Amino acid sequence: MAYIEFTEGSYAGQRRDLSSESITIGRDPDAHILLDDLSASTKHAELRFHEGHWWLLDLGSANGTELNSTPVESAALQPGDVVTVGLTSFIFQNEIADEPATAAPAETAVNTNENELALVEKMKVLTERIRAEVGKVIVGQKDVLDQILMCILANGHALLIGLPGMAKTLTVKTISEVLNLNFKRVQVTPDLMPGDIIGTDVLETNKSTGEKEFRFIKGPIFCNLLLADEINRTPPKTQAALLEAMQEKMVTAGNTSYKLAEPFFVLATQNPVEQEGTYPLPEAQLDRFMFNIWVDYPLPEEEEEILRATTAGVRVQPQPVLTQEDVLQLQAVVRKVPVSDHVIKYVTKLVGSTRPGNPNAPELTKTYISTGAGPRAGQCLILAAKATAILEGRLHVSCADIRRAAPPVLRHRIMTNFAADSEGLSTLDIVKKLLAEVKEPDAEAYPASKPATGKTAIKLNQKK
Repeated sequence: MAYIEFTEGSYAGQRRDLSSESITIGRDPDAHILLDDLSASTKHAELRFHEGHWWLLDLGSANGTELNSTPVESAALQPGDVVTVGLTSFIFQNEIADEPATAAPAETAVNTNENELALVEKMKVLTERIRAEVGKVIVGQKDVLDQILMCILANGHALLIGLPGMAKTLTVKTISEVLNLNFKRVQVTPDLMPGDIIGTDVLETNKSTGEKEFRFIKGPIFCNLLLADEINRTPPKTQAALLEAMQEKMVTAGNTSYKLAEPFFVLATQNPVEQEGTYPLPEAQLDRFMFNIWVDYPLPEEEEEILRATTAGVRVQPQPVLTQEDVLQLQAVVRKVPVSDHVIKYVTKLVGSTRPGNPNAPELTKTYISTGAGPRAGQCLILAAKATAILEGRLHVSCADIRRAAPPVLRHRIMTNFAADSEGLSTLDIVKKLLAEVKEPDAEAYPASKPATGKTAIKLNQKK
């Protein structure tokens, strides 16, 4: 199905499927796409399906209709074409690719079954139920919860940073109960060894034969959701063993490898203030975490509710909303969500803007950043945006989803220099400045298609 994705105007970031054969655009209250800017005419333009192609028609507007920055009266649309009507711009896309007749139909390329589609359709309601159930135990912290859910659906791992007493451990445990996941917690200490997390071989005597043999005793990492509390308190050797399991989703003891259960996530916590007796994670290991989630102080009214609820001696038990099978199914759907070229170009442009060696990087990057984000940041941005769409019951991704995921994805993947430190600028401050400065790709980022003229133009009855 063909669709348009708005890049400028009041609909920016939204997508509209072209489900009917005629879509009118203008300030007319009966228009399919109602514009609220005075530079557009009452009946400005029309998108019409004719003889197997979508056409752009100008309906005699006062300011004209532009296709790839060129005024047109009528033209056949090609995927990637940028249409401008007044202050509104959108990109035309067609999900049906030009393939040989023997190829599989385009609609089966996504390979999404009815059960998956039904789960996505009701996911918006389920997300609210998840928030409600977690809210029985955790007051506030909506952004933290949403980012953890995004990370879980995208099959990633998260690092939660916050001061002691911010309910980080309780939040993770509550989420595991609501998602019906097997939860284990490891309190990390300086003397923690890899075997304490992964497991170890124990020598014992076989009662039937009397011979001695090794038996592997699984460690706490064999679960669905592992909480590594104060991960920066353990030596690099143990950190590396944990991060290897996160990446490979399997562990090795002796000569035997053991596959971890699915789904599997690691949510690690870290104290941002106390650095005595700690081993800060190297940047290469920080990059393994999809999200860096900041757990901040609660609002005054939220803190009042926390004090009232936690000192009453009654703890409400949250109810499961999803199952492990649902989580696995949603993870599979996240990978199938289509992403337009416009969004991919925006992600490439945004991640590239963090690299001081990039000639197109903004001046603030060259002034304040010493090391920019790598390609994994772009992968995480797209997967997180897909997960955001699924949580809201959508099957399409917008640039607004990318901007929402940018802070937790980028804040630990860029390194500031002395100039930023001297001015008190954190990585989050710089990410916010980059989001304001880096604009979505305009028409110049797409190959211009020649507007239809002469015999290729169509003349249809147009209502003025």
